[in-house]
Amino acid sequence: MISHFKRIILIHLLIGLFLTSCQSSKPDLARLYRSNNHSNIEQPPVILIHGIMGSKLRDINSLEEIWFGNLAKLLFSNFASVKLDINAETLLPIQDRLEAFEIADQAAGTNFYRAIIKTLQQYAGYKISKPGTFDPNVKRKLYLFNYDWRQDNQLSAKKLSQFIKQIKKDHQNPDLKFDVIAHSMGGLVTRYYLRYGENDVLNNNDFPLNLSGAKNIRKVVLLGTPNLGSVGAVKSFIKGLKVGLRNVPTEVLATMPSVYQLFPHSINNWIIDAEGKPIDMDVFDIETWRKFKWSIFDLKVRKRIIKDHPDGEQYLALLENYFEKHIERARRFVWSLTIPVENPGYRLVVMGGDCELTPARVLLETDDDGEPILRLKPNYIKNPLPDVDYDALMLEPGDGTVTKASLLARDALDPTIPRHKYSYFPIDYPYFLCEPHSTLTSNINFQDNLLNILLSR
Repeated sequence: MISHFKRIILIHLLIGLFLTSCQSSKPDLARLYRSNNHSNIEQPPVILIHGIMGSKLRDINSLEEIWFGNLAKLLFSNFASVKLDINAETLLPIQDRLEAFEIADQAAGTNFYRAIIKTLQQYAGYKISKPGTFDPNVKRKLYLFNYDWRQDNQLSAKKLSQFIKQIKKDHQNPDLKFDVIAHSMGGLVTRYYLRYGENDVLNNNDFPLNLSGAKNIRKVVLLGTPNLGSVGAVKSFIKGLKVGLRNVPTEVLATMPSVYQLFPHSINNWIIDAEGKPIDMDVFDIETWRKFKWSIFDLKVRKRIIKDHPDGEQYLALLENYFEKHIERARRFVWSLTIPVENPGYRLVVMGGDCELTPARVLLETDDDGEPILRLKPNYIKNPLPDVDYDALMLEPGDGTVTKASLLARDALDPTIPRHKYSYFPIDYPYFLCEPHSTLTSNINFQDNLLNILLSR
């Protein structure tokens, strides 16, 4: 028999061993990277590019921060202030009073980009620089690219091109190469820039490559980028996007060209029936949205638009025309990123999460009256069939926003299935994390691998 005293000691030892085993080790970035001589070893400039909703927006006249604004505004806003106005003749967004002025470091207790900026500064010796200035004593420069995430990604890529041109001019070096770190939608902006530079190739289906951006880039690190789109973007367009305690309404999202460009690529199987079989349905066809009364074609949404706008009926008709134009541009945008490229000339590393169940498909179920009803989650299905695994069909590993398959620009999760012939993606290698989409940049293993990629010769 074990004495009472020995039993207590044994219990404490077991608890100690258990707690020790639960404590995960993490890389010592200071020991790993601070030993190199920051002041004497020059590195290519680094550009950090945020994702959708990742820059702060302010009023250009009053300088009031509209997005994110204060905590109360973030939690309770109706978000009408970030809606883009529409030019009735061109069906393009009108330049409004808002401008992107700063990368979103953190909001409502969530760290977005502050941690990665601090890591690049503290452990790799990068110093924040701005286009239009040049300090020859700074050997490692970090540039933060802010863009209006509501706008067409082609326009953001054009702005990125001009941003890079100014930095090259500052350095008086036309052959200067850059390293790019791009999070989420920022990766799509980057990929468009690499292929087409400032050119707008989205007005037809030709997509003439010029690789004018690729010649300026040494390494690209894409983090949590939806390289084959996101079913979550479709869901947000239908139901609104949850932010704080309220939703960004679908009629506000519908004014933002960038959100259409997050829809799943046409090679994706994005919608299934109750038997789990793929449905041949074009997410980029406005008639699909009209038929199922999604987004601005939902009767409740239409009544709300008419009620909230001074010229309700006229504005609704304008918004429909705008919707048709930009969903077609989005179709071309996603295709423009997947056609083959010969000798891209840069190294591409992809990182992202694969531990969170992530929306991969939606389901169309027929109700008792024979009407098709969209089910956005497995538990919303009213009459599930016993032999169909809806969880496996509708949810796939990812980061909660972007599936692993989309991250890798693959139409199938199974790595043994060959890549689709219409999805060219010149990846060097991937690295996977256990981290939600919004906090990927704070992950210590991402930071460790990123520093090694950037500093390796």
